[in-house]
Amino acid sequence: MGPIRRDDRGQVAVEFVGMLPLILLTLVLLWQCVLIGYTYTLAGNAADEAARAEAVGDDCEAAATRHLDGAWKSGASVTCGSSGGMVHVTVTLRVPVLFPGAVSFPFDVRGEAGAVREEAEDR
Repeated sequence: MGPIRRDDRGQVAVEFVGMLPLILLTLVLLWQCVLIGYTYTLAGNAADEAARAEAVGDDCEAAATRHLDGAWKSGASVTCGSSGGMVHVTVTLRVPVLFPGAVSFPFDVRGEAGAVREEAEDR
């Protein structure tokens, strides 16, 4: 009787199938991090746009929601105010879970911006 030889064929396929759930979970978590970062970017940009509009006397809320997509626009909250020649805007957005428009996390992302109120010059 000769030596017993073990065959390693198929081992890579077995290891890949075992690692596939971990790979998919990692991709899902990375995608969720992208959505959270994108929501912060949208909130900051919306607050900047609204502050600029409020500083020149335009509609603050319309400016804040102008560039938001449906998933973020539906849960957006805009607060505009001014005092002492300054304009302050806060935009609050919901963070979607995996797919915008489906379910949102129970926490909000806030973007804040300020600007100096511009007055018309009399000539």
